[in-house]
Amino acid sequence: MSRSGPGYDACRDAIELAVRAPSVHNTQPWRWRVGTDRVDLFADFGARLAATDPLNRALMVSCGAALHHLDVAFAMLGWRAEIQRLPDPDRPDHLATVRLTPQAPTPADIRRAAAILERRSDRRRFPGPPVAPADLRAVSRCASRYGSAARHVPDRLLPDLAAPMRRAAVRHAADPEYLAELAQWSGCHGASIGVPARNAPAARPSDDMPVRTFAGTELREFTDAPDSARWLVVCTPSDHRLAQLRAGEATSAMLLEATARGLATSLQSEPLGMLDLRDEIRSTVLQRCAYPHVMIRVGAMPYAAAPLESTPRRPVDEVLDAA
Repeated sequence: MSRSGPGYDACRDAIELAVRAPSVHNTQPWRWRVGTDRVDLFADFGARLAATDPLNRALMVSCGAALHHLDVAFAMLGWRAEIQRLPDPDRPDHLATVRLTPQAPTPADIRRAAAILERRSDRRRFPGPPVAPADLRAVSRCASRYGSAARHVPDRLLPDLAAPMRRAAVRHAADPEYLAELAQWSGCHGASIGVPARNAPAARPSDDMPVRTFAGTELREFTDAPDSARWLVVCTPSDHRLAQLRAGEATSAMLLEATARGLATSLQSEPLGMLDLRDEIRSTVLQRCAYPHVMIRVGAMPYAAAPLESTPRRPVDEVLDAA
């Protein structure tokens, strides 16, 4: 960065928060470059999941979430991010260029940045009372600032969401390439990538809303009570790479708002990697008005529940290039 910019150390600090963003199977499919006048975000296609995410949609959503985390981190540090998305049509891996101007942080900026460190992907049942409508509306509204929408799935439509999720699980259970990929990226012990066994619960009973099953599960459910999670589908009116990136930004904004409100969250995307099942969710849940990119579970977790440890991340130096 130039003298008028935040400087290399501040950029590194912001990226350290940005990489706390959630990503499919915790693959962390991004690289960052700090230049003299900007920060650039690149997709790391070497971390793509060919069986899980054959069209790289989840990879783009993951990078969009990291981009929003970076925006939040810089705001907390006193810088306003001016983001140019997909700046180079000849470089499909170049997802964003971020330039910065000074701007004093607000209490809301500090609140959102604090939520980055507090957020966890909690895949357990949420036995608390259902999320208050005001909280659910506040979380959903965050999506609109990023060219996206969040569709709350009412109880009457939950079977329409559960059916393709169950079919996706059945197909994956018979897919050796998917199972090999899942084994590589889950049940990890001491690794800085993948879903650690301590944060992955066992398969749910068939009467629960399904969630993705991971290998090497060690997380115990807090309760046998029914899951009271609310489901939100993050969607966009168009279906292209920019929409996927923006959906990731919207997802990050919603997760941080939910965390700041004391709510628990996790992401689900298993059926969205299959064209027919994704189209089914678009038809039944979204009435063909938008394209789904990720589902968010939102709920309340009692304070008595065992807190989750933070999912590991790669050291910043492994994903950072200094230009």
